[in-house]
Amino acid sequence: MANIIVDDSEPLEKAIKRFKRMVEKEGIIREFKKREYYEKPSTVLNRKNKALRRKLVKKTRGRSGGKSEY
Repeated sequence: MANIIVDDSEPLEKAIKRFKRMVEKEGIIREFKKREYYEKPSTVLNRKNKALRRKLVKKTRGRSGGKSEY
């Protein structure tokens, strides 16, 4: 739960900026967007597997470095 304490001398814009930063850091908006619509468990699993495959391909592609060994 994100909350901030606003001083009387603090400008409102600065307090809003601090609040937005805190919400972003805690991942509240990301969590809300993820739960906005129901997603079937099979769809979640497929999405996670696809992301894992992408990550592995990227990792193996970066390892070669593009240099040939001739």
